[in-house]
Amino acid sequence: MLKKTLVAASLAAASILAHAANPLFPNIYTADPAALVDNGRVYLYVGKDDAAADAKDYLMKEWRVYSTCDMKNWKEHGAPLSVQTFGWARADAWASDITKRNGKYYFYSTVDHATIPGKAIGVAVSDSPTGPFRDARGSALITNDMTKESDIPWDDIDPTVFVDDDGQAYLYWGNRVLKWAKLKPNMIELDGPIHTQGIDNFTEAAYLHKHKGTYYLSYSREFPEETAYATGPSATGPWTYRGVIMKKNAVVKTIHHAIVDFNGKSYIFYHNDKLPGGGEWRRSAAVEELHYNADRTIAFVPQTAEGPAANPSPNCR
Repeated sequence: MLKKTLVAASLAAASILAHAANPLFPNIYTADPAALVDNGRVYLYVGKDDAAADAKDYLMKEWRVYSTCDMKNWKEHGAPLSVQTFGWARADAWASDITKRNGKYYFYSTVDHATIPGKAIGVAVSDSPTGPFRDARGSALITNDMTKESDIPWDDIDPTVFVDDDGQAYLYWGNRVLKWAKLKPNMIELDGPIHTQGIDNFTEAAYLHKHKGTYYLSYSREFPEETAYATGPSATGPWTYRGVIMKKNAVVKTIHHAIVDFNGKSYIFYHNDKLPGGGEWRRSAAVEELHYNADRTIAFVPQTAEGPAANPSPNCR
């Protein structure tokens, strides 16, 4: 009896902590990765693709979170929030981003608004990177009627949040038209007007990060999408287009990404179509090591099945 109990416990542990190459999570369709480095771990937040094999559109109801301390073994932490986290939303757990400030974790997410037609951006907050998260405002931060640059209902999607060294926080987002605004220190209110930003063939999925003094604005370019980027001297540019980081996927038209530094190396998360049965509405999260050239440009990143080499934190377990 004791032996059976130990075997069962071992199998349960294996289901929680699994070794992964690319795609990272072979038993579930995941998309739109957002990444956070915190206390020796990388936390990865992904939307769960629930669409059937013959579906004609996305079906996404919740976000899942996983973490690793070595870039090879991923621990599952469940679903810390869903569309129902936002009482004013009705559907679509689309792309998100997350940051930590003053000991709290702020999660910016795309959902469909229940009463204001179109996509909206909400903010959830937690005391832990694995949740649970609660609605930080009780209302949307961005709604479709706040921006008038295009007439599509999905132009306010794909938020990325960035806190600069001086403490100023920025939110970038958009589809077809790139938009940005400053955030107040409380992280749940805009601090000034919404701006638009011209960028080469911008489609969606903006991501803002800083590496060794240079600001990098990466994004999904054209459609089907490739990952491209520009560099600038500040979090608001001016931006100089630099080129393509990752080529288009073979089947799925999107390629949403996130970039982080971890244990002295850099990584790019993205999604592709490599799981069996995968495709446009059934995507799979993956990761590669990312390298900077001597001139601070980013080297082209090929997609691989192996993913990056192990890179454990001290006391990783």
